Amino acid sequence: MGDIWPFEVAAGASVSSSIIETMSSPLPPRPGQQPPSPQPLPGVGAIIAVGSGKGGVGKTTLAVNLAIVLSKLGHKVGLLDADVYGPNVPLMLGLNAQPKVLGDNRIEPLEAHGLKVISVGFLNPGDKPLIWRGPMLHSIIKQFLGSVVWGELDYLVVDLPPGTGDVALSLIQTVPLTGAIVVSTPSDVALQDARKAIEMFRQMKVDLVGMVENMSYFVCPHCNHQTDIFSRGGAEKTAQQFGVSYLGEVQLDPDIRKASDSGRPTVLAGEGSPSGKSLFNFTRKVVTRVDEIKANAGESVIQIQ
Repeated sequence: MGDIWPFEVAAGASVSSSIIETMSSPLPPRPGQQPPSPQPLPGVGAIIAVGSGKGGVGKTTLAVNLAIVLSKLGHKVGLLDADVYGPNVPLMLGLNAQPKVLGDNRIEPLEAHGLKVISVGFLNPGDKPLIWRGPMLHSIIKQFLGSVVWGELDYLVVDLPPGTGDVALSLIQTVPLTGAIVVSTPSDVALQDARKAIEMFRQMKVDLVGMVENMSYFVCPHCNHQTDIFSRGGAEKTAQQFGVSYLGEVQLDPDIRKASDSGRPTVLAGEGSPSGKSLFNFTRKVVTRVDEIKANAGESVIQIQ
């Protein structure tokens, strides 16, 4: 497998899903071999990972809306869909094209709603799953970071798969993350796994931007009665217990789901709706926290022990 891209494609051609079937696995690291130190991405001001311990908590929805709001606030933003097991970013952004391979074997990201976007979903569209081993996952994450022409960005938002597995580790080993956001619903089941995600980032010496509570409550559109379907306030309590910032709550709103399914994320309509307001507030808190982390970081570089 090549050092730049895991398969050979002619310049100007589309990256097609059929190529994935011919990909050869890279050799695993030699026993005792230390991974190289993470290297900054030239021109990228901050890299933010969005993760969760459990699937189904709305992590990708928040990552996509976060990226769009950052762009609407005047920042240059990229979105890397690293959820290789369920790459839903193309659907949520209404993208069904494939990225182009440039003459130097670098990849040109697609653009949507002011974002530069790359996703495994562009390479393997449809319902066919990707069944990859750890070394293959590490290779694709490394190449999405290093071979995609991101250009000058203020923020690169990375949507991680749920859990604490290979993809998160590969990301942390490849680039120095500015920080990570942990998404959870307020239910005890989701929070149990969210705590594991917090501990993973801490063990990997990644700063926590904070924790956000998604699907915090539901307001009936007919009678305006508020129902705490998944309980409420659990993420805020967990954030306090673990000493991380609480980034706010986002209500369970059918309009958010409809907007995501249609490829027109809800924040494109602004912050006039309750859900839009909460997502804008969440993003502003993220900006504040990232500025704090960068101010405190100095010249330190994350090292994987």
